[in-house]
Amino acid sequence: MTFNSTLLARFAMTLAIAGLGGWLFLRLHLPLPWMLGALTAVTLCALAKLPVYVPGPVRSPMTAIIGVMMGAGFHPDLMDQIMGWLPSFVGLVAFTVAAGTACTAYLYWVARFDRVTSYFAGMPGGLVEMISIGRARGGDELTITLMHSSRILIIVMTLPFLVQLLEGTSIAAAPPIGHPIAETPLTTFVLLFFCAVVGVYAGAWLGLPAHTLLGPMLISATLHVSGLTTFVPPTEIVSVAQVALGAVLGSRFTATTPRQVLKILGLAAGMALVLISVVVICASIVSSFTQLSLASLVLAYSPGGLTEMGLVAVSIQADIAFVAAHHLFRVLLVMVCAGPVFAFLGRFGGSHKTRSGPVDGAAARIRETSDG
Repeated sequence: MTFNSTLLARFAMTLAIAGLGGWLFLRLHLPLPWMLGALTAVTLCALAKLPVYVPGPVRSPMTAIIGVMMGAGFHPDLMDQIMGWLPSFVGLVAFTVAAGTACTAYLYWVARFDRVTSYFAGMPGGLVEMISIGRARGGDELTITLMHSSRILIIVMTLPFLVQLLEGTSIAAAPPIGHPIAETPLTTFVLLFFCAVVGVYAGAWLGLPAHTLLGPMLISATLHVSGLTTFVPPTEIVSVAQVALGAVLGSRFTATTPRQVLKILGLAAGMALVLISVVVICASIVSSFTQLSLASLVLAYSPGGLTEMGLVAVSIQADIAFVAAHHLFRVLLVMVCAGPVFAFLGRFGGSHKTRSGPVDGAAARIRETSDG
């Protein structure tokens, strides 16, 4: 067996594990079964040191499909609603400041990380940018990488249940996304391919963050907002994309030992609790002053990744445009402001050693482009 065929066999095994996890979650009537089931199964296998493997290029086309699906949730009367979102954007700024401050304090005083690592690992978004800037400032690269990856993992795993509780209905009982592939006209496949391919290249050309998601989403949204089409990607294709994305997220933890990952996951669980608490408080305040639903605001504020939160929004039939706009704004806010704010706060320029000891391993194996 050649090296390439070995990797192919590991990839096939990983997809089989992910698909089985999705099927089990579906049978158990759990929310977002295909993505969360795949994520749970592959993560457990990674912690058990099974040779799970997902090639890097797999994420981009799967993310593009989700982007097209999210763009299909935009509607022609979008512009009439944007002005009504201003209070929630103000609340989002307050949330970002409060969450960043609370998480930085938690990582510094509880996790005992150094000030640089605590700051950039505690920012609610911008995984790739926070790793790069944090490394340049002297923070521990792998610790920052693992904390952000774990933040996304834990919030993705827990938030659907919280939203289900807030909504009072089962996400698992929501109607499937799209139509069965056998009932899908050829034009839908053409439009899906067009939006995905053109969107990825357009997103890269425009320099968008998470361009493989936002580019296709913007192309699809433009077609839907203009009223030119109402197509939605077929159910089976969206399910396969969710399984693949769950496998990608779960396989991030293969480069470290179970002890290292469990330690980080324990710390990240505490940080996720802090984040979710701040999310609920800020969303409740904004909801009390506006007509916006609490569940939609929780989804819009939660720093669990635009792709994943968009899927939850689809499941509860929330306004995808509302959720996507807030996540994009949050990520841009963190990317633009985190570095200058850190430079302004000179008191964060202390020790560059992780006080509890850095997590060993290869950050490059875990780090992937993220919309988190």
